[in-house]
Amino acid sequence: MLDFAVIATVFVLIFVGELPDKTAVAGLVLGTRFPARWVFAGIAAAFLTHVVIAVAAGSLISLLPRRPVEAIVAVLFLLGAVLIWREGRHDEEELEAEEEAAVGTVPATAGFWKVASLGYGVIFLAEWGDLTQILTANLAAKYHDPISVGIGAVLGLWTVGLLAILGGRTLLKVLPIRWITRIAAVVMLALAAFSFTQAL
Repeated sequence: MLDFAVIATVFVLIFVGELPDKTAVAGLVLGTRFPARWVFAGIAAAFLTHVVIAVAAGSLISLLPRRPVEAIVAVLFLLGAVLIWREGRHDEEELEAEEEAAVGTVPATAGFWKVASLGYGVIFLAEWGDLTQILTANLAAKYHDPISVGIGAVLGLWTVGLLAILGGRTLLKVLPIRWITRIAAVVMLALAAFSFTQAL
C-alpha cells in the first residue's frame, strides 16, 4: 500500500537535492534548443531508470540489521551534504557553458528520437553516483517502502526536469543556485544527524 507521507517527504528531499544539480542545467540548455516535450521524454526516461536502480540498491541495504542500516544512511546523508555544498560552488555560467558544448553537436533540426536519445544519454551519464541517486537509495533503505520512495523520487526529479526545461532561467533569477545548495546541504546534515542518533 502506498504511503503518501513517504511519497511527499521523498518528493521534497529529491526536489531540493536535484535543483542545484548539473542535470537541471542540462535540461535548461536542451529546452532552449529543442521542443520541450521531446527533451522531457528523454530526461524522464533517464530519471526513471536511475530511480529503479537506486531503489533496488536501497532495498538490498534495507535487508541488513536496523542499526548498521541507519549508520550507513547517516554516512551517505553526510556525503550528500558535502557533495551538494561543493555543487553550489560552481558558477552557473560555467555549468551552462559545459552543457552548451555537449549539446552543440546536435543540429537544432534533429527529430524526436535523436532529441529524446540525447536527453536520455546526457541525464543517464550525469546521474551515476549523483546526490539524488544516493539519496534515493538511502530513503529506500530507511523507509522499507520501495514503491512509495520510487514514486516520490521520480516525481521530484521529473518536476525539476520540467522546471529546468520550461523556466529554469527565470527560477534562477528569483532564487540563486548558491542559496538552493546551502539549504539542501543543511537539510542533508540534519538527516545525517537524525540517522546517527537512530543508529545509536
